[in-house]
Amino acid sequence: MNPSCNLFLIGATGAGKTSVGRRLAAHYGLSFLDLDQEIERHCGVPVSTVFEVEGEAGFRRRESTLLDECSRRRGVLLATGAGAVLDPANRRNLVERGYVAWLQTTPELQLKRLRHDTQRPLLAGDDRQARLQAMAEVREPLYREIADLAIPAVHEGVTASSEHCIALIDSSWQRQHAA
Repeated sequence: MNPSCNLFLIGATGAGKTSVGRRLAAHYGLSFLDLDQEIERHCGVPVSTVFEVEGEAGFRRRESTLLDECSRRRGVLLATGAGAVLDPANRRNLVERGYVAWLQTTPELQLKRLRHDTQRPLLAGDDRQARLQAMAEVREPLYREIADLAIPAVHEGVTASSEHCIALIDSSWQRQHAA
């Protein structure tokens, strides 16, 4: 177990990190931060524009800088971007600074949840399922490596998913309150 005052959510695109994360933050009385939204706030443009102008490497640099900053705060729930785990320094910061919960999902559930989403640069193109599968092959071992808790996918809505997460987190998170 990883005692901490912070809760960090990791997982694939469409796993529910933002929608479930908001509810978890409210339940636990934590400040909610979404890493992609923080990047957009700092840059003044959508993530897709950052990708377009700076490429994935530029985006990842910005992501790492803000993950470092956000994870240093106390009493936060941080919903990371799906690829934040690709950087070893990000993984180390997450493990050292918070309790890490991995929201698991399946490619089928991702496709269902993301069917109308046109804003994610790494999903651009025709074969979304192949892209999601390729990302999962690289990222799932990294999620597994740093997760204090793996939360299986729930196919119901946000409310049921949130309640499921709370029950599992409550049974394993040794929460420390922010000073």
